[in-house]
Amino acid sequence: MGFKLGPWGPRKSAFDASTIDAPPPGNRPARESTREAQLACAQCGAVLSYAPGTDTLKCDYCGHTNRIEVAATEIVEECLDTALSEGIGDAPMEATRTVKCGSCAAEFTFDPAIHAGSCPFCGHSIVTDTGIHRQIKPAALLPFLLTDREAQERVRLWLQNLWFAPNRLKTYARDQGRLAGVYLPYWTFDSKTRTRYRGRRGDYYYVPMQVRSRVNGRMVTQTKNVRKVRWRPASGEVSRFFDDVLVLASRSLPTWMTDRLEPWDLIGLKPYTPEFVAGFQAEAYQLGLDACFDVAAQKMREVIAMDVRSAIGGDVQEIQRMDIQHSDRTYKHVLLPCWLGAYLFGGKSYHLCVNARTGQVQGERPYSWVKIGFAVLAAVIVAGIAAGIFLGTR
Repeated sequence: MGFKLGPWGPRKSAFDASTIDAPPPGNRPARESTREAQLACAQCGAVLSYAPGTDTLKCDYCGHTNRIEVAATEIVEECLDTALSEGIGDAPMEATRTVKCGSCAAEFTFDPAIHAGSCPFCGHSIVTDTGIHRQIKPAALLPFLLTDREAQERVRLWLQNLWFAPNRLKTYARDQGRLAGVYLPYWTFDSKTRTRYRGRRGDYYYVPMQVRSRVNGRMVTQTKNVRKVRWRPASGEVSRFFDDVLVLASRSLPTWMTDRLEPWDLIGLKPYTPEFVAGFQAEAYQLGLDACFDVAAQKMREVIAMDVRSAIGGDVQEIQRMDIQHSDRTYKHVLLPCWLGAYLFGGKSYHLCVNARTGQVQGERPYSWVKIGFAVLAAVIVAGIAAGIFLGTR
């Protein structure tokens, strides 16, 4: 079985330097836009990259830094009803250069000076003619806090603490892995809800009853209090305001993996500034507002059900119907930072991701069926010994 890191790019890039078809920093073509000119190093002409955990852009070639000036602009949330009825309404748009991976269908930003590389989601090699993609402009983002080295350390600790993992997998802790920094696209939704409900409230009461049971090997009759439930109808209304219900707008990573990266510190959101994305990839959203609000509405429904149970009261509740009304619905598009990686083990690729704010690691992993088999055998032996001791004391 071979074990090596998947084809991910070098520090703060989704691309492997050995596969990049791009001119060296001193011979790069002139920038065509003001933004690209601002991201060029004033000393050597190389492209500046955002330094995680700081408010600066840094040149990886000469070390020159530029301070990022974040405008004191308000993070605006747009009307969802207008967007759904009129097609994005007055939401600001932006045109970005994107590439679509032919293997996993992920769509992400692509530096116009680079013509070949690897997909940050599946590692598939890409040689492409980048195109212009129009989409709703992000309203805000969470900048990277963890550097790639810090993320690699979190991954090593995660691998070392996996239960029933093959021994050779843990040798990754001694390897110098590479991760790709990617901003994932999310929608956040706000909504005022009012819910009329109908159900039943159950209260416990106890009735003394004669029951037959075995005591010390003999059947005896005993009096025990048996629990019953007294039901009565319940109805009413509950209200709740939901703020920033988060939904991933991508299919590139499994939902179970990204959900476990939460919680995100959305209180730290900053108005969208392109400089924070410099040196990283940003995935374009694949799922629209209508589909993602359905997901958000289901999340809200689960919380509302808890509110209804609390309002019904009693020892046990039964919800028969909830009529939920939404009003003042708003949304915004945000970008959240992750370090993505992959490793090969036994000829199979396993993917993982790291929350670049908290260091939370989630990923796919192999199992050692030998270890599991020994654990099951040990459990059976212990159970057998315990049973023998119990029978011997009778």
